[in-house]
Amino acid sequence: MQKIRSIVLATAVLTLCWPACGLSADDPGAAAPPAAAAPGTTKPAGGTPEGVWGILSAGGPVGVLIMLLSVAAVALVIEHIMTIREPVLMPPGLGDEVRALLAEGKLAPAQLRCRREPSFLSFVIEAGLAEADGGWPAVEKAMEDAAADQSARLFRKIEYLSVIGNIAPMLGLLGTVIGMIIAFREVASTQGAARAADLAQGIYLALVTTVEGLIVAIPSLAAFAVFRNRVDQLVAEAAYVTQHVFAPLKRARAVQRSQTSTPPAPPPVGER
Repeated sequence: MQKIRSIVLATAVLTLCWPACGLSADDPGAAAPPAAAAPGTTKPAGGTPEGVWGILSAGGPVGVLIMLLSVAAVALVIEHIMTIREPVLMPPGLGDEVRALLAEGKLAPAQLRCRREPSFLSFVIEAGLAEADGGWPAVEKAMEDAAADQSARLFRKIEYLSVIGNIAPMLGLLGTVIGMIIAFREVASTQGAARAADLAQGIYLALVTTVEGLIVAIPSLAAFAVFRNRVDQLVAEAAYVTQHVFAPLKRARAVQRSQTSTPPAPPPVGER
């Protein structure tokens, strides 16, 4: 867990510092004065920023919020890639070892084996073992409840990507509205005499924030769909593995039930 936190923190720092690192001291374009405009060309009005970072930084406070959401989305994707994996949720060899212990009738060692390696699969198996004395229906019900609880935890975990994917376009729309307000305020303050250059700043802000929101939302929703399908697949595989693990216990309970059941006594024969 500490390693995961370190990687997420490093990703966030690199994402925030990347724009500043883009212009290093060795970059000739950073120290060189701006070249004079060629004849017949005009400089962008109002010092309009150029380049990818220049465009993104023109989004204002709303653009900063969208960029922070992008950092959070990157951190979540990295964390999910590292934790929502088959070796993490279903440790290799765990099912076979527990099945072998159950075949020998060792319930307590099987529970200890599950507790030594906490995971999705071990939690479900341990829940079933806790109800072993109640018969197979109780075991099956306990495993279903445990699997539903763990899968709900995983879905809540990846739900943040969906939240970011839905909030980012709304923030982009907010920036669009703010930009249009700025443009129309300029028209109102000049009594309709505003030039196109006077309106360009507000319209530019509106378009930049819209683009930023879409840039964050599209990958976030795509990643959410990928992780949702992965969770569904792993939950289905875990359910199959648990059924395989408890097969010896199920057979043992069936044999024990058949041995303890006695046939009904024959009806008494009346004397003649």
